[in-house]
Amino acid sequence: MATLSGNLTLHRYKRTNKGYIEDLGDGVKLTLVLVPGGEFMMGAPKGEPGSSDDERPQRLVKVPPFLIGRYPVTQAQWRVVARYMQEKRELSPDPSTFKGDDLPVESVNWHDATEFCQRLSAKTQKNYHLPSEAQWEYACRAETTTAYHFGEQLTEEVANYEFGDQLTEEVANYEGTVGRTTPVGRTTPVGQYPANRWGLYDMHGNVWEWCQDHGHSNYEGVPTDSSAWIEGGNSAVRIFRGGSWFNSPRLCRSACRADYEPSDGHYYIGFRVVCSAPRTL
Repeated sequence: MATLSGNLTLHRYKRTNKGYIEDLGDGVKLTLVLVPGGEFMMGAPKGEPGSSDDERPQRLVKVPPFLIGRYPVTQAQWRVVARYMQEKRELSPDPSTFKGDDLPVESVNWHDATEFCQRLSAKTQKNYHLPSEAQWEYACRAETTTAYHFGEQLTEEVANYEFGDQLTEEVANYEGTVGRTTPVGRTTPVGQYPANRWGLYDMHGNVWEWCQDHGHSNYEGVPTDSSAWIEGGNSAVRIFRGGSWFNSPRLCRSACRADYEPSDGHYYIGFRVVCSAPRTL
């Protein structure tokens, strides 16, 4: 049994060398990665090319350990969970524009993504939810401070990549302007591009990923404990992160943030799940 911080336990997951496995049923599994606790500077420095004032001022944020999906939620995973008992709203079993079991689910709005998490939580008796902005950026950066997480990559499989301040077609799915001569023009199967040093895939590009947080114009007053920022700001929108196949490299940076109305979903927006580490009684 693996234990975290004394009373945090992961014994209710099947652990493999690929991560912690949640069996969703029908042969479909959800793989989670344990993100270690720590602290980081959230946001972008003024000198980062392509950055904007809504990513500043940088703040030191402390982050407890948590579990996060190794990949964005796929269409196969969505389809299984969409058949679970309804919590607050109906879910379409096949909402995506681009079809494929291993493609990320997209065209889902914030309310749909939240319903997915609520159904999964009720089924498993675990606390699944969308990541906070701080959790998402901390997981994406994986201890790097560059515009993208490739700058301090240490894993053997991507040892030849040194793309801390640029994106190329070998490392992410994004719209073709800089580094990519021909855009893919659609989503790609999850896990097709190199992972960051914590084993998380598709943090840059492919699909934007919904977060819990309400919209805020900058980081003045951002929580420093990595909790979701739902006080003040614009409650009519929700944040999403990571950029997509539809966007330029600038919008795929670790610090880039955007927002949208929670009732709207598009073919470039998906999500991944976070789970609080289970506690013993």
